[in-house]
Amino acid sequence: MSTTTTSSTTSPDGAPTAAGSGTFLLGGDLPITRLGFGAMRITGPGIWGPPANPAEARAVLRRAVELGVDFIDTADSYGPHVSEELIAEALHPYPEGLVIATKGGLTRQGPNRWAPVARPAYLRQQVEMSLRRLKLERIDLYQLHRI
Repeated sequence: MSTTTTSSTTSPDGAPTAAGSGTFLLGGDLPITRLGFGAMRITGPGIWGPPANPAEARAVLRRAVELGVDFIDTADSYGPHVSEELIAEALHPYPEGLVIATKGGLTRQGPNRWAPVARPAYLRQQVEMSLRRLKLERIDLYQLHRI
C-alpha cells in the first residue's frame, strides 16, 4: 500500500484537511484518506441515547466531510442506532466518494453495556436495518464487532 496525497491539505478557511494524511486502498480497490471519522462518540454518555446537542453532532459530521474526510466508521450499537441516524440526517444524500463503514455483532442493554450476538440471522437483520437507517443501497465495509 502506498501513501499518496492528491488534493489540497488546507481548506479555503485555512484549516488542515484529511488529504494531508495521504490515501490508501481499502480492500485493495477503494481509495480513502488515511484520516477518517469514528462516529461512536456522537451519541450520548456511555454511547447510549442521543447526544446532548444533536444539531452540533450533525454539524461535526458535515465539517468532517468539508475537511476532506471520506471514510466514516460507525455501528448499529452506537446509541443504539443514534450514530447511523445522525449520519444520514447530516449527510444524505451523500457526496460522491464518501464511504460509510458500519458494524454489527453487539447489542446494547444500557450505557456502557455491550453483549455479543453474532448469529448469522441476527447479523443479516442488522445489515438490513443499517442500510435503512443510513439510507444506503450498499455498505462498502461491514465489520463484525466480535464473534
